[in-house]
Amino acid sequence: MKDTIITTIDRAAMALGGGLILLGVVGLGIVEILAGPPYGAAPTTNDAGEVIATPMVDANLRVFLVVAGLVVLLAWQVYRMAATAGGEDATQRVEMTAD
Repeated sequence: MKDTIITTIDRAAMALGGGLILLGVVGLGIVEILAGPPYGAAPTTNDAGEVIATPMVDANLRVFLVVAGLVVLLAWQVYRMAATAGGEDATQRVEMTAD
């Protein structure tokens, strides 16, 4: 039963973290391409300094989604490290003859 619960939590964390990263990079990247130029994060200006074009999706939103995905994956990894049993037992057992 415990293995099933851990597996469900693992799958949910991987799906959420990976989904946020893919949405921030691939999903919104496709939206930017479909919206047309400019493709950069900064607004395009002319020689006078007037803004003539801005990106469709704010770069801060894309960065937030990617960082949120990484935070979810980091939290999941910390959980897995805490939930996993440690290595060998630290106590040493020595056989001794009784008197």
